[in-house]
Amino acid sequence: MRKKIYQGCLIFALILTCMSLVGGWVVYAYEQIPGNIKLRVGEEHVIDLGLPLSGEIIKTEKKDDESMQAATSSISVDLSNSVTMKADTLSSYQMNLKLFGWIPFKQVNIEVIKDMTLTPVGLPIGIYLKTDGVLVIGIGEFVSLDGNEVSPSKYLLKTGDYITAVDGVEVSAKKKFIEMIEESDGNPVVLSIRRGEEEFDVEVKPVQNQNAKYKLGIWVRDNAQGVGTMTFVDSEGNFGALGHGINDVDTSIVMELDSGTLYHTDIIAIKKGIKGEPGEMTGMIEYTDKNILGIITENTAKGIFGTCNEKMLSRIETEPLPIGLKQEVELGPAQILCTVDGMPRYYDIEIKELYLEHTNVNKGIVLQVTDPQLIAVTGGIVQGMSGAPIIQNGKLIGAVTHVLVNDSTSGYGIFIEEMLLE
Repeated sequence: MRKKIYQGCLIFALILTCMSLVGGWVVYAYEQIPGNIKLRVGEEHVIDLGLPLSGEIIKTEKKDDESMQAATSSISVDLSNSVTMKADTLSSYQMNLKLFGWIPFKQVNIEVIKDMTLTPVGLPIGIYLKTDGVLVIGIGEFVSLDGNEVSPSKYLLKTGDYITAVDGVEVSAKKKFIEMIEESDGNPVVLSIRRGEEEFDVEVKPVQNQNAKYKLGIWVRDNAQGVGTMTFVDSEGNFGALGHGINDVDTSIVMELDSGTLYHTDIIAIKKGIKGEPGEMTGMIEYTDKNILGIITENTAKGIFGTCNEKMLSRIETEPLPIGLKQEVELGPAQILCTVDGMPRYYDIEIKELYLEHTNVNKGIVLQVTDPQLIAVTGGIVQGMSGAPIIQNGKLIGAVTHVLVNDSTSGYGIFIEEMLLE
């Protein structure tokens, strides 16, 4: 009996181990295949995944309502071997893949695009962003005039809410909002709230604090400032920067943009990164009209975007480069373009890992700084370097986004085509 139990346990452990290995391999295979593949019109692209996947490619067409529908004709594809793809017209396709030829596995969208060139920049920029409404960054209690602990907004407001109006009067500035609450005389106020995709009104009754001022028991913010690096500009002066969104420092939520401005900044100090403590570039920003370099029109999870003015464009001395698509990026040597001594310079890095379908698009590229000159100055990647363009084989392939806290020479990047989706 003991022998049978022992054998049963071994068999169960073996089955569990095999299932874990198979499950891990399936997840690995899934992440090796991007959900979206871009091809340049008229060029051959080789897809070499070496995975037991096959399926069909179907051309998709746009209907009148802008949605996509698949055409009836299809082309068979076998990704266990190297596949060469080429399209002579701008069009879209859908590739439906099956594991071992019969298990539905993944749907991949293929888009044929025009060849594109962008100018890598690598210059530091000062950023000022104004939120669309007043952002609630916290709900708390305070001691009222009669000595009780109160929280007027508890269960009514949430961290991350945007207050857009008070009693029907539009509000966008923190100072104005506080004044309106203090002038309420304790009468209930109706707040217009935007919470994600929802918009609604709530009624809250302000309470006097120990200083006899009417409060709601919330912390609010209406702007953000900082220093980053411009990634690219196109032929029309449109820019992309950072490679990630501007998040509220307390809530980590991507701030909803009302307006934003780029300013000239001078890097006045660099704190080297060490293990457990990221470094930082400190910039001096003078928020005056003469220092404006452009406007920010979008703040997204993949970066900030907008338009440069002539002052900014006149500072850019680099030449345009073609973009490198995801499937063209390789493990191995590359460079980043950044400014740590007053001039944009190329520094050597090594691309260590690639995640074509990472759940976090800002971490599709794993990189390590190998340039001794950059390491001597910054210790590797530091805050303020976000957006530094990544160049490989003469192509702009991405931008630096994060540094690893435990290794300042290592960090992450975003693929350039992810930024261009915005």
